[in-house]
Amino acid sequence: MGTWRRIARDGLWDNNVVFAQLLALCPLLAVTSTATNGLGLGLATLFVMVMTGLLVSALRGMITDPVRIPVFILLIATLVTIVDLVMEAHLNELYQALGLFIPLIVTNCAILGRAEVFASKRPTSEATFDGLMMGIGFTLTLIVLGGVREILGSGTLFADASLMLGEAFTFLEMTLIDDYAGFLIMILPPGGFIALGFIMAGKRLIDRRLAGGNHA
Repeated sequence: MGTWRRIARDGLWDNNVVFAQLLALCPLLAVTSTATNGLGLGLATLFVMVMTGLLVSALRGMITDPVRIPVFILLIATLVTIVDLVMEAHLNELYQALGLFIPLIVTNCAILGRAEVFASKRPTSEATFDGLMMGIGFTLTLIVLGGVREILGSGTLFADASLMLGEAFTFLEMTLIDDYAGFLIMILPPGGFIALGFIMAGKRLIDRRLAGGNHA
């Protein structure tokens, strides 16, 4: 149980893709003008991370060291292509909103990094769970950052979720502040840096308090 708890905590908090590793900042800052965009890209990345962990671990006995990195990249690229085609066919509005950042999931260092340092050395169950936790941690980060920027910038939360993700997500759409003028900077690229900085500072404060409590 200790191993599973550690994997979950690493993915969600201690070794979070963004807050701890500072990876995938380009798509993170580019698409999180709304929580809906963040959720869409997060779910796509989550699928790729889970399947990459599963496949790399399952095939690790057949992948030799000299070719492991090209093979990992090929597996990731194949999975991203599947996601790209499915989203274009069934979630076209979201596909148009995210644009180039869907195929650029291939270049997400966190996916290749976990394949190299974890999935290629662990049993399939642990590797798949690690991909799930890392993917959920990344998705939650996208949603939180997108939500903060959207609330401050537009006064809404998960705007156009039903249009981009389907009618089943209508319940997510909220208007928090009626007739809100908003802070335009928050939905522009500089707003992403500002919001991310404050969120990361908040996480560091929480970590310090937790560490202090443990020492006490």
